[in-house]
Amino acid sequence: MRSLPPLPLHWKMQIMTHDRKTVRVELGDRAYDILIGPGLIAAAGKEIAGRLKGRRMAVITDEHVAPYVAPLTESLQAEGISVYPLTLPAGEKTKSFEPLMQVTDHILASKIERNDAVIALGGGVIGDLTGFAAGIARRGTRFIQIPTSLLAQVDSSVGGKTGINSRHGKNLIGVFHQPDLVLADTDTLNTLSEREFRAGYAEVAKYGLIDKPDFFEWLEKNWRDVFAGGPSRIEAIAISCQAKADVVAKDERENGLRALLNLGHTFGHALEAATQYDSSRLVHGEGVSVGMVLAHEFSARMNLSSYDLAGRVQKHLRDVGLPTTMSDIPGELPPAEALLEAITQDKKVKGGKLTFILTRGLGQSFVADDVPASEVLSFLREKRG
Repeated sequence: MRSLPPLPLHWKMQIMTHDRKTVRVELGDRAYDILIGPGLIAAAGKEIAGRLKGRRMAVITDEHVAPYVAPLTESLQAEGISVYPLTLPAGEKTKSFEPLMQVTDHILASKIERNDAVIALGGGVIGDLTGFAAGIARRGTRFIQIPTSLLAQVDSSVGGKTGINSRHGKNLIGVFHQPDLVLADTDTLNTLSEREFRAGYAEVAKYGLIDKPDFFEWLEKNWRDVFAGGPSRIEAIAISCQAKADVVAKDERENGLRALLNLGHTFGHALEAATQYDSSRLVHGEGVSVGMVLAHEFSARMNLSSYDLAGRVQKHLRDVGLPTTMSDIPGELPPAEALLEAITQDKKVKGGKLTFILTRGLGQSFVADDVPASEVLSFLREKRG
């Protein structure tokens, strides 16, 4: 095995055998483990049976991930668990009311009781949708995340945010519903397209830019090993999960600190809405990538940070193959005024005031609660061209 590149200091995680790691999300009696490593779908039955008493599981997946249903079912049935699968269309448009009703009906038809569980097997769309359905069916059923994309493994599967999109914006309808277990099988990442993996990497880089400058510097040096599936990959995922777990433990429902996890998302969500959630044009992680660059550039414009830092962030994201400007997004975008309107509909707006995550330097992000709309509009006009 290749030696591991030097890691940032002060990371706390438990190392398991067989190249697996565990990150604990500390939420009192609702605490849960995130298991990270290869072979976890095949081991899911034992991991789940050792934690939950229920013997009926509804498995929700999509067409792209459906091949994993068979090994997961075999693993669960070996532990005496009955499995009720449902396969949905892939894509962001599945995060809507009709699929939500379909999943909820499937949970009830499968006679899932509160000691049983609903399993989300897929990327962020399936995780968000399934978690929401699990949170409202029978006023709350147990929920297990088996994320199969990098983005889901390092972000959406952790922390209990669930929901669907509205015509008014992304993730505006949902509930907080924490999972009972997260199984991040890194073998599933080997089947992702380069584009999907890059999109997930944007969320990895985000943790460094929020408040882990040593992690961002480590990524600048070791991102190629992360992409190649070397030992840095599991480390990067575990560090990202630990960073999010620490924030969630302190601020579960985004009353303050957790808002920092939205770095790049206010701009990014507006761009996703502007493309009608058309994944051929823009996927979530790509929107976050462009959004993080915009957030750093806007911070420099507001004399909070430097344009050199914005350029450094843009260079790294561009080096890994991510879009970094609005002009990188295929097709025509609406005018700056429409983008601003999408931002005002975003859930990070409070009392009509624009809230952004801005930065004072590398890894020095903060919540700006009262950003002038006029400044944002002027900035968008400049960047929109």
